[in-house]
Amino acid sequence: MIASKTKSEELLDRRKSVVASGVGLFNTATAQSAKGAIVVDADGRELIDFAGGIGVVNAGHCPEPVVEAIIEQARKFIHTSFNVTTYEPYIALCEKLVEILPHDGPTKVMLASTGAEAVENAIKIARQATHRDGILCYTEAFHGRTMMAMTLTSKVAYKMGCGPFAPEVYRIAFPNYYHYGTGIDEDTFATQELHRLDEYLKSNVGPEDLAAIIIELVQGEGGFNVAPKKYVQGLRKLCDQYGIMLIFDEVQSGFCRTGAWGAYEHFGVHPDISTWAKSMGSGMPIAAIIGRAKVMDAAGPSTIGGTYIGNPVCSAAALATIKFMEENDLNARGLEVGNIVRERFELMKSRYPSIGDVRGLGAMMAMEFVKNGDPLQPDGDLCIQIMEGCLKNGLIIINAGTYKNVLRLLSPLVITNEQLHKGLDILETEIQRATN
Repeated sequence: MIASKTKSEELLDRRKSVVASGVGLFNTATAQSAKGAIVVDADGRELIDFAGGIGVVNAGHCPEPVVEAIIEQARKFIHTSFNVTTYEPYIALCEKLVEILPHDGPTKVMLASTGAEAVENAIKIARQATHRDGILCYTEAFHGRTMMAMTLTSKVAYKMGCGPFAPEVYRIAFPNYYHYGTGIDEDTFATQELHRLDEYLKSNVGPEDLAAIIIELVQGEGGFNVAPKKYVQGLRKLCDQYGIMLIFDEVQSGFCRTGAWGAYEHFGVHPDISTWAKSMGSGMPIAAIIGRAKVMDAAGPSTIGGTYIGNPVCSAAALATIKFMEENDLNARGLEVGNIVRERFELMKSRYPSIGDVRGLGAMMAMEFVKNGDPLQPDGDLCIQIMEGCLKNGLIIINAGTYKNVLRLLSPLVITNEQLHKGLDILETEIQRATN
C-alpha cells in the first residue's frame, strides 16, 4: 500500500509544477503560520527557526506592534508613490535611520524595496558623486540578483547564463583569514592583504578611476566571513586618499544582528554610503540607501528612485520594527544570543573534526565543514546531510558559502534560551549522526 503524502509534500509538489525551477530552494520546510522563533509547517508541526527568513526576522515572526502598524497604515492608504505625493511614514523612517545610523556628519536617506535595489542605487550615487566608472568588489560576495548586483556577486552558480554583465567592475580576493591566513596573526594578515590590494591597483585599475569599493563586513551568502578590522580601517584610509566612495553592504548584518544597529559600529569606521534591507521591516519589502548628505545629493533628479520606493505600509512596518527593537533592547540580545551560540559551536568544533572553523559577529554565527581539517577541502555534502537531518527533527537551518559547506545561524533574536538550546541540541545530534 502506497502511503499518502503529507500536506508539506503535496505543497512542494504543487510548487514544482507551477513555480519556475530557477527560484532557489534552500530548505524543504513549509509554513502555514509563524510566531516569534517558531514556524508551524503545513502539517501542523512546530519547527525552531534558525534561518529567520534568511536574516529577515530579527524581531521575530509577526511581532504584534508591527502587525498593528501594518493594519493601521493599510486602512489609511496602501500606495500613492512617494514621487507623486509626499507622506509622513517615509519621512519619519528616514529621520529615524539618520538618528540610529549616522554617517559621520550630515546624513541623508533614500528608501527602496529590496537589498539588490539598494545596491543598484548606491552604485549610481557613487558614480555620480565621483564622476568615475570603476567599482571594486570581492570574491565570495553576494549583493543581489539584479544586473549590477549580480555582476558584483561572486558565486558563479548564481550567474550562469545571465550575462553579459555590467562593465567596469573589478574583483579582488576577500581577506578570508580562515582560508588564507594560516600561520600568521590576523593583523599581519590584514597588512598583507592591504599590500595585495595596493599591488592590484597598480596593475588592474587605477584608484583614480574607481568610483567605489563595496564590501560586506560580514559576508552573508559567502559564508559569514568577517573582514579583519585592520583591513577595513585600511580601506577607509585608501578611499579618503583617492576620493573613492566606501560602500558597506549591511543588508544581512544590520538591525541588531551583530549586536549593533550596523556591523560597521564594531570596526570604528564610517562608510560614505551603506545599504540596508531584510530585518529593517520584519519581512515587509523595504530597503534603504544611507550616506553622507553631500554624496547622496550628488545624484541628479530622477536618476534614483522607483514607483514603490518607501511604500507607506512597509515604512510603517519598519518604524514599528525599529521601535520594537529599541524597547526590547535587541542589540543587547544579539550579543547574548551570539555568545551562547559561539560557546556551543566552539564546543562542537572541539568534538567533531569535520568542523573546520567557527566564526561570526554577534548573533551572525556560522560553522564551516571541511575534509581532513583542510580549509581548502570543503565538505558541502556533509553540510547538506546535517541540514536535512535537522529539518526532520524540528529545526530549520540553512547553508551558505561557495561550496555550500557552511551552516549559518540567523535565528530571530526574540528566541528564548530554551528554544535556542533545544535547536543547538538538535544540530549537535545531527552532526554526531552524520560524522559517525
